[in-house]
Amino acid sequence: MWNRISVGIAAMLATVVCGVAMAAAEYKIVTASEKGTYYAIGQDLSKHVAPAADINLEVLATSGSAANIKALRYDAGVKFAVVQADVYQAFIDRAAGGSTEAASIIRPLRVILPLYNTEIHYIVRADSELNYLHDIKNAKINGGLVGSGAALITHTLYRMMFNGPIPEASASFLSNEEALVKLITDKSVDVVVVAAGQPAPLIANMKPEAQKFIKLLKFDPNHPASKPALAVYAPATVRAASYPNLLTADFTTISVGAFLVTYDYNLKGTVDYMGKFARSLCQNFATLQAEGHPKWKEVEMGQPTLPPGWTYYPPTSREIKACLARSARPAVRPSKKCSAEERILGLCN
Repeated sequence: MWNRISVGIAAMLATVVCGVAMAAAEYKIVTASEKGTYYAIGQDLSKHVAPAADINLEVLATSGSAANIKALRYDAGVKFAVVQADVYQAFIDRAAGGSTEAASIIRPLRVILPLYNTEIHYIVRADSELNYLHDIKNAKINGGLVGSGAALITHTLYRMMFNGPIPEASASFLSNEEALVKLITDKSVDVVVVAAGQPAPLIANMKPEAQKFIKLLKFDPNHPASKPALAVYAPATVRAASYPNLLTADFTTISVGAFLVTYDYNLKGTVDYMGKFARSLCQNFATLQAEGHPKWKEVEMGQPTLPPGWTYYPPTSREIKACLARSARPAVRPSKKCSAEERILGLCN
């Protein structure tokens, strides 16, 4: 009887142990608004990459990149973040300038993969006299929620173009949705800035009738006011195909890079999961490009040189490099003509 009980207990323990071993890790990724491209990128990673790495990846909507960096640094369970390049660089610059708080936040963070350029959409009323970014001086501008990448871009770009900050009375920090309502109703806002890779869901989902109410501003790289911005940001083409309900032709806007980042984890269990995530990311990259957000088509799987102060996360970097090396190897060996003697000796098939 005791033998039967012992066997039963052993079987139960084995089941529990196996269940623990097979349990997926519960991780989180911080993105931006649910109607933004970063959120869609997080959903793609959760659907097409995380399962093969034994990870249940929860996608969290946030106010944007600055909030994402802090969440990655301090919030339990947050292992990944999508972050704008200029926001990441701003923390590095402040750390280099002597900010101990910025240094504490940014120094342990690491890059997994450069993603794509995020287009910055400047929206005004359809009847507005504004047509270009260099026209917005003294306009009432909504840059998005405090802590968002769009807010940082809005204020940084304005300062670069006009040699001074947006006047306090002209700046607002409303959500995109609330700001758009004010843009076309009480007109307390003149410009709404939406930072999202095209097609940005918030804009792409607008009805054709929206043309009666809004239009998008262009960026002129050759205008004198635009020149300083090109040291940090890059021109980008907004395609009419991205917003067929609003546009009839492509035009130029400004953009900023986006990155998938993590923390410099060193616990073996976490390191193992992060390595499996990177391996799955590489192996399922074609699926992301075929079935994920259109922005995945602009992403290159690789580890290009990063700006000074930026560092790749070694465990994921090794996996990505190894995966790329394997995929670069010839799949089939060149055929070789065998002699009779080689076949007899088993040296050739």
